[in-house]
Amino acid sequence: MNEMFIYPQATCIAGVDEVGRGPLVGAVVTAAVILDPTRPIVGLADSKQLSEKRRQALYDEIKEKALAWSLGRAEPEEIDRLNILHATMLAMQRAVAGLAIVPDFVLIDGNRCPALPMPAQAVVKGDSRVAEISAASIMAKVTRDREMVELDHRFPDYGFAQHKGYPTAFHLQKLAALGATEFHRRSFAPVKRALGLA
Repeated sequence: MNEMFIYPQATCIAGVDEVGRGPLVGAVVTAAVILDPTRPIVGLADSKQLSEKRRQALYDEIKEKALAWSLGRAEPEEIDRLNILHATMLAMQRAVAGLAIVPDFVLIDGNRCPALPMPAQAVVKGDSRVAEISAASIMAKVTRDREMVELDHRFPDYGFAQHKGYPTAFHLQKLAALGATEFHRRSFAPVKRALGLA
């Protein structure tokens, strides 16, 4: 899977990915993962291509086998204050800063890198091209999906467990009928409209 993107001197590479830029509710969640080359994990792929059951199994295996992993996040109020792009970069910085091992190179899914204290490279479609980024995408997605299920228990009328906060027709209908929860992102247009702020 890993094409050589690289930094020839890199011996310790972290992969970083995010989940939750598009939803109207909840945090954007990021993960940073440093894999152990002596303990390979079979079946890593872009988290969106995997079944929920497969993601859960890989999540447990990554936690067990990775040399280091860390989660980062930016909350709805930070997203509203900074905008989603800057909030995502902040969450990525937090994930990298939380690693128990300091990587000497970081590969980031997408087309831009946050400011980091070590060299980094953005990799378009990295979650399907770089094992470390695939692992990070799985960690971030399972974490955020679980948070949406918890939110669903608190606000059962919105269907968060099903749509995970994305602007589905059902979610938009409930938003219009019930208004926004405290976890909705007020800077996002559909939420603004529901609150009469647009």
